[in-house]
Amino acid sequence: MTFTHRNKGTCSTQVQFDIESGKLYNVRFTGGCNGNLKGISALLEGMDAVEAVRKLKGLKCNFKSTSCPDQLSQAIEGALETLSS
Repeated sequence: MTFTHRNKGTCSTQVQFDIESGKLYNVRFTGGCNGNLKGISALLEGMDAVEAVRKLKGLKCNFKSTSCPDQLSQAIEGALETLSS
């Protein structure tokens, strides 16, 4: 299933991803630091969604209270809640 999340407080404006059998696939950011976000997306491909949240949650970007990876972790948490209801 594909999920879309509008990011808040980051250079990237949105992130989309698929969750299949509890694993992440096709993570795509809109905007932001292109090379870094492509790298994050490649590293997350096929990773357990709960593990990805554990690794990404709470990361901050410079002086900001969040980051693109933190926004993704929030989006994954929301998606997992949707899937479990």
